[in-house]
Amino acid sequence: RSGRHTGMSEATTLPRIVEIEDGSGGAADESVTLDYDARHKRRTTYTTNKGRSILLDLAEPMALTDGTELRLDDGTRVTVIAAPEDLLEITCKDASHMVRVAWHLGNRHLPTELMEMALRIRADHVIAAMVKGLGADVRAIQAPFNPEGGAYGHGRVHGHQH
Repeated sequence: RSGRHTGMSEATTLPRIVEIEDGSGGAADESVTLDYDARHKRRTTYTTNKGRSILLDLAEPMALTDGTELRLDDGTRVTVIAAPEDLLEITCKDASHMVRVAWHLGNRHLPTELMEMALRIRADHVIAAMVKGLGADVRAIQAPFNPEGGAYGHGRVHGHQH
């Protein structure tokens, strides 16, 4: 995955993320491009666009969103960029139809991004067939994935200072 590094043996010498906040719009020194899974970690290393490994080490997992700014212990600012992923965009004939389709997705515990006129899920041909069977339109797209957080806190969570 883009932006990820899994080796933890060098963790003690890596620059450490010491603050996480909503993007200020200022120019960051570096960036890291991450898919949905890589943006939802408690402890991992990331590789920036300049090839530097940095350490994320939190008490609890936190969702990093597109534009989140990470400040490292050396003062460097790193902006998180949400990587495009293979998704399905689902549209329905009306709001009640969309609620019905959303219920079926939720019943299968699928991370789902709720948009004003569409639902987005990760690409899955079995689920695509099910949704088409429910009368919805489905099209494959490439876009960042930002599913709803839900009752258990997975998915969309806004940045916080740490």
